[in-house]
Amino acid sequence: MAQFLQQMINGLSIGSVYALMAVGYSLVYSIMSFSNFAHGGVIMLGSYFGFYLLTLAHWAFPAAFVGAALCSAGLAVIVERVAYRPLRLRNAPFLYFIISAMGASIFLENFVVATIGPTFRTYPTVLPRAPIEIGSVYIGRLDIMIFIISAVCLALLVYFLDRTKVGKAVQATAHNARAAKLMGINTDLVITLVFAIGGLLAGVAGVMFGMKYTVYPQMGGITIKSFIAAVFGGLGSLPGAVIGSLILGIMETLISGYFSSQFRDLISFTLLIAVLVFRPMGLMGKATEEKA
Repeated sequence: MAQFLQQMINGLSIGSVYALMAVGYSLVYSIMSFSNFAHGGVIMLGSYFGFYLLTLAHWAFPAAFVGAALCSAGLAVIVERVAYRPLRLRNAPFLYFIISAMGASIFLENFVVATIGPTFRTYPTVLPRAPIEIGSVYIGRLDIMIFIISAVCLALLVYFLDRTKVGKAVQATAHNARAAKLMGINTDLVITLVFAIGGLLAGVAGVMFGMKYTVYPQMGGITIKSFIAAVFGGLGSLPGAVIGSLILGIMETLISGYFSSQFRDLISFTLLIAVLVFRPMGLMGKATEEKA
């Protein structure tokens, strides 16, 4: 029982990081209706931003954390302006957006390899390493911080979307961009804002993931897990992305703990295939037949 509780705690921690990634991913999908594979590059650079603000700039962790998130938001907006906006203005097919997204992701990864190098880097210690012991269960202080920060970020996002006029404009654009534009909503500004929010969450997720594990140029590949979580929960559904991420995180840790970590990715991709075959709309999503 103690081992099960321990694995559940670990799963909630990594699932919280997946949720931040998947929500940013789903936000862009709900507006643009395509898979933003460049999101992984933003997550990776967000992790590097936080690392260098802590180690080279010697900022305090709260300042470095906020700075990394803001830098990632700015990077996401630049990616949208350079890689997607020209295609959007020409009403290009969605396949072009996917190709452009893949190109942007490869560019960001190789840019880091060419400028910074492929060396793995480890975040400096921010919290005491000694875990909190509750009976026979150990809870890492970093895991608690990750869960709290993720919960706060997601709660603020839900409040923003449901309780503010700008959030309603985002929902209207996601529902029907052409009708929203006819009603006087600046859809270009909404799209920019959505990419900024997605980048902000990507920066938070990148810092959290880098602190828990390590920082390296190929870590953007973790966005595949956010894609699996988003598909499992339902593409375009933010609650579905959160639920799918938590389930995926718990499932992975249980498989690693009771069987072997070698089966973790195997089961994750098997889940992705099964969802696409038997329930393509996911747990809480819309039908995705016309989505790319």
